Amino acid sequence: MTGFVDKWDELIDWKKRWVSEGDFFVEQLKDRGVEKVLDAATGTGFHSVRLLEEGFETVSADGSAEMLAKAFSNGQSYGGHILRVVQADWRYLNRDVHGTYDAIICLGNSFTHLFSERDRRKALAEFYAMLKHDGVLILDQRNYDALLDGHYGNSHTYYYCGEEVSAEPDHVDDGLARFRYRFPDQSQYYLNMFPLRKNYVRRLMREVGFQRVDTYGDFQETYQADEPDFFIHIAEKGYRSDDELTEAYSSAVQTARDYYNSSDADTFYHTIWGGTDIHVGLYQSEQDDIGEASVRTVERMAGKVQITPDTKVIDIGAGYGGSARYLAGTYGCHVTCLNLSEVENERNREKNRDEGLDHLIDVIDGSFEDIPVQDNGFDLVWSQDAFLHSGDRIRVMEEVARIIRRGGDFVFTDPMATDDADRQALKPILQRLHLDTMGTPGFYDREAARLGLTKVEFEDLTPQLPNHYGRVLAETERRESELKGKISDEYLEHMKTGLRNWVNGGKSGSLAWGISHYRA
Repeated sequence: MTGFVDKWDELIDWKKRWVSEGDFFVEQLKDRGVEKVLDAATGTGFHSVRLLEEGFETVSADGSAEMLAKAFSNGQSYGGHILRVVQADWRYLNRDVHGTYDAIICLGNSFTHLFSERDRRKALAEFYAMLKHDGVLILDQRNYDALLDGHYGNSHTYYYCGEEVSAEPDHVDDGLARFRYRFPDQSQYYLNMFPLRKNYVRRLMREVGFQRVDTYGDFQETYQADEPDFFIHIAEKGYRSDDELTEAYSSAVQTARDYYNSSDADTFYHTIWGGTDIHVGLYQSEQDDIGEASVRTVERMAGKVQITPDTKVIDIGAGYGGSARYLAGTYGCHVTCLNLSEVENERNREKNRDEGLDHLIDVIDGSFEDIPVQDNGFDLVWSQDAFLHSGDRIRVMEEVARIIRRGGDFVFTDPMATDDADRQALKPILQRLHLDTMGTPGFYDREAARLGLTKVEFEDLTPQLPNHYGRVLAETERRESELKGKISDEYLEHMKTGLRNWVNGGKSGSLAWGISHYRA
């Protein structure tokens, strides 16, 4: 181990890493008013020295005495800093390190050295306990998703910046990522790591109590799933009330909220879709009215379940509330509409009053990643073409499982990628939506099974996807002169491009769409 420790700084190249990271971590900490930081994976001291240079009170912990000795020496060499070093085991952090902290950082792909889920949960719980009530944990990891899925392409642009050192996978499977490090003197070393998937880490963080988890790809909020070398998770401990949750939307949900709240988007959807529905319709001919086709989808979905006046329904991602009004008006049931756009929600409330259905329909501002309702409160969870806007569909599925009653039904549609989708065919669609991934039929089946939901049916209606977007494109072009002056030219051109991408994607065989039905 001593030999590898001596080589480690060749791998990192402090000066180049300093430039590549920029002020990302410093700004994240300063924006939160952080003063006291625990560097839980000090290594040879790179981040501890950087934090001290920026004026943070820093304690440097690591499990390796050799690493800490090197870090202490580096602190003196880089600016004459005396590091406060503590040898510590993350699983017993409160035993080895004293006090509480505004922030804990665990960087350098260090968390992947834990091979037991029990140890990972214990370590995260120790981090959580040592943070002050509004503290933050910043933890990074290599993009093992790309590695496991056969898309590995480490650019060496971030983190490990030593140009004369190579770090390449020697063996990879679901339980082991063994990396080989080669140095200019022809020496080589191996490290074994556990290949953590991004969403698995996010889920563990939430389960130990962190309220909000944002994930960046190579320091960027928006990225394609396979592109980043590293993911950076920023987990906030601070408790948020239901009223504050709208201010804590994930970046993907916030992007969707801003979009649907915009005047351009509201005018477009209200005009072209008729202001009742914003989802894929079922078409019998190319000339079908969009609104009528949209209602057919609602009718088809409703026909799959038993709905009575006693059925409690929640529509998550409700848009203008057309489906809720259909269900309440047809069956006399009570429907809760959850939607992130305040602009759409206000239109929804107005239409409910106009149709005399406001006594049966509640409209709530909120995100399906943090649904502000009680557990086990609904007999039917309903959604149409909304989940694609989530950056954390695992969280959405967990929320559905939380709020549905035993024996209840979960019925939804969502534009998805096929399980064997061509990544290049999806790229224009993902870029347009500012997303890194789409759901797949296999993903929803796996998550539903994990959460105790039984699959009833997936009615594959994929041909309707390009039919629908082609019909919307034709209607947009037909009424373009009417939209002039009401919608910006830039928005209109982007919309037409996006619609063409959907049509092409639907015809490429890389997209799937239909009605999914699961039961609790």
